[in-house]
Amino acid sequence: MTGATFPVFLGVTVILMGGAGWLMGQALARGWRPVWQVVGYGLLLGFADWFLTFSLFDGALLAPLGYVIDTAVIVAFALIGYRTTLAAKMVAQYPWLYRRAGPFRWRPRGG
Repeated sequence: MTGATFPVFLGVTVILMGGAGWLMGQALARGWRPVWQVVGYGLLLGFADWFLTFSLFDGALLAPLGYVIDTAVIVAFALIGYRTTLAAKMVAQYPWLYRRAGPFRWRPRGG
């Protein structure tokens, strides 16, 4: 049992905390922070999600599977936000070296 109903999961985890994870990933990429910090802060957002689900929506207090699933969703949003922002930043800051190669990547400008 994950400790939350699907509407609570969708509202709190995906929309609220997923959006917070997306913004957190963008902020870390803008500050040139390493990607491992996304995971560390994602774990903290997972605890915040667990607390909100428990306190506001009568979620299960001891639901490790729910924490893992919710945190994985939050970290996925954060990693996507991190990578898209980093790709845009690399191309904008170093236009003579790199060009876009999709939403998550950049490639060197070659001859």
